[in-house]
Amino acid sequence: MSAASPRPSAGALGALVNAVQANCHVVDARHATELPLCIYLLQMRELYRWERGLAFGTALDRDDVGCWLAAREDLWTRVEASTLQPLPWQGRRFDPQDADALNDVLIPHGLLYGAGFAGSGRLSFFVARLHRAEQRAENLSVQIAGVELARSLFAPPAALAGGCTIVLRREALARWLWERFESFSLRPSAGPFQALTDAYRLTGPGDFVAALPRLVDDQSETLLLHELSEHRVARELEPRWSAMRLTLRQRRTEALVAAVRDHLADLQLTLPTLLERGDAPAMHFWFAGYEGQRQRLYPSLPLAYEAWRAGDAGGQLTLATQRGTAHFRRLAEEVLALHDRLGAHAGPAIDSLLMAPEAVCPPASH
Repeated sequence: MSAASPRPSAGALGALVNAVQANCHVVDARHATELPLCIYLLQMRELYRWERGLAFGTALDRDDVGCWLAAREDLWTRVEASTLQPLPWQGRRFDPQDADALNDVLIPHGLLYGAGFAGSGRLSFFVARLHRAEQRAENLSVQIAGVELARSLFAPPAALAGGCTIVLRREALARWLWERFESFSLRPSAGPFQALTDAYRLTGPGDFVAALPRLVDDQSETLLLHELSEHRVARELEPRWSAMRLTLRQRRTEALVAAVRDHLADLQLTLPTLLERGDAPAMHFWFAGYEGQRQRLYPSLPLAYEAWRAGDAGGQLTLATQRGTAHFRRLAEEVLALHDRLGAHAGPAIDSLLMAPEAVCPPASH
């Protein structure tokens, strides 16, 4: 980013932020109620906290939250059928899904726009102050968002966009960490998140807030490593994988397919790299987020993590990553073969394949 780039006028920036937020309301209206109720309420609470500019740990006014929620759902009812509007910037208008074109003109002004899918076909948008832009290995561009000025309900902390750009959202990562810390504080239990809090000496909300900049810096690198792993896996799977995903209609099938790809990426590169680095906090962070369909497909993987914590120098985890890589590579090829054979009708067959007992990776043998 050039230091000589002029700051955008308040009018230009305001028009852009308003247009992005309007599009965020449209995509939220279309997809927010697809979430399970508990997740919906949790995400809405954090969106409320972001809109109000409230610090982590601030007690929320239940009456105000209730009024805000009712007003937001009323707004969604009114805009759900609206079309996405083009984004204005200095006399030009940009397609809201063409982040690359808009960022070509925004980044020199210290701004960053994001547009992509946050799983299950849900679009997600944001515009933020640019924290940093850089080049990484394998010609990957890394765009890191700072303070967010407009955002959707769905806010994935990191994503691989267009196959060659990694977008990282520091605020989204901070909010994910806070949600986990808040839940853990209410129901403490031994496990990877306990180990993460111990590593950063977090004993209360004040400790968390004080440690948050370091936490975000450190674990941003873990997220970037995962996205680099995804980039490498794309060499094996694309473009067939993207074509297959476009045909899926069931949320469970989409989650299963995403879990297969995530496993293939992390077992090949992310976890072996963390082991090689001896990065214990990052390992705790990774396993703290290991849940859902990923855990169902490889339930024995946390046992190898526990053996590593107990002092086996990563022996079982190395075996588990090797076995898992082979297993999920075979599974990915079976998924693609079903799509090659059945095309747009492959979804039910893929779901049956990935729900079968044989899809579960068995424990690594010694």
